[in-house]
Amino acid sequence: MMNHPALSVIDVSKRFGRVDVLRGISFEAPTGCVTAVLGPSGQGKTTLLRLIAGFERVDRGAIEIDGHLVGSPSVHVRPDRRGVGIVPQEGALFPHLDVAGNIGFGLRRGSRDRVDDMLHLVGLDAMSDRRPSEISGGQQQRVALARALAPSPHLVLLDEPFSALDTGLRAGIRDEVIGILRRTDTTTLLVTHDQEEAMSIADHVVVLLDGVVAQQGSPTEIYERPASVEVARFIGDANLLDARVVGGRIVHALGEQPCDRAEGPATVLVRPEQLVLFAGGRPGVVEKRAYYGHDGTLGVRLDNGELVSIRVPTADLAPIGTDVSVALNGRATIFAD
Repeated sequence: MMNHPALSVIDVSKRFGRVDVLRGISFEAPTGCVTAVLGPSGQGKTTLLRLIAGFERVDRGAIEIDGHLVGSPSVHVRPDRRGVGIVPQEGALFPHLDVAGNIGFGLRRGSRDRVDDMLHLVGLDAMSDRRPSEISGGQQQRVALARALAPSPHLVLLDEPFSALDTGLRAGIRDEVIGILRRTDTTTLLVTHDQEEAMSIADHVVVLLDGVVAQQGSPTEIYERPASVEVARFIGDANLLDARVVGGRIVHALGEQPCDRAEGPATVLVRPEQLVLFAGGRPGVVEKRAYYGHDGTLGVRLDNGELVSIRVPTADLAPIGTDVSVALNGRATIFAD
């Protein structure tokens, strides 16, 4: 038997009025993996999630879940028949129901054993009779996850589920929730604008910019080999330097390297961690300084006028106004203009 991806989005477009919100979106969510749809606010991420869940209709293209067509211009399977669990941003628990009642909502009568299993899975056995107002925000997110998992869905959708949590709690709750999903081998689609979140927990990342898929791949591929200047600028810190291709080499402020592109202007990407302070490097002056505890960054204005960010150990955080020399360790990523 052929193995289907848990989710296939095929050339999907959606328009509201005269606005094309999504244009020709295509990607797959591998079974049992965490896929992140990453993009700034207003790029169509929530619309895409609503199309997958069945809350909106597809204008063009197709959506398949577990190999079955659920959405197209001529087919629209109801949300409750798609086998999709949803964890919304705010949890959206029923305030009049206790924890067990929220988890069991929508299940058949006599499903108490399944509810107990879900309570145990998310570590809330002792809180089954509490109301949502009587538990913490992180615990509410775990209840929402248990409710989504209770019907054994083919796919779980997470809609910015951690953004409402306090910064101090966010990473811990995120790790707990993703850990539960991985232990249950649940195919997960996470919609987020948080780069660190997507890059740290996802197996597959789909970058959504201006209503189109700008790039997709593993977090390593997206970060180390961005497909465009726009992706490079959005994913992580990026030094984008003016360059020129001359005689089979590309020349920029921090050096040169072989290049097979046509001669002319270009742009190169250098990540802050690729730069080092080195006596034989390009002269510059420290204009900015940021301390993060484990390390820090320096903003150095090079003698040609370009400003670069350098990630350095805390011991190398030179004061503002210090003369330094900057060198590139490795190769720049090249984008032709």
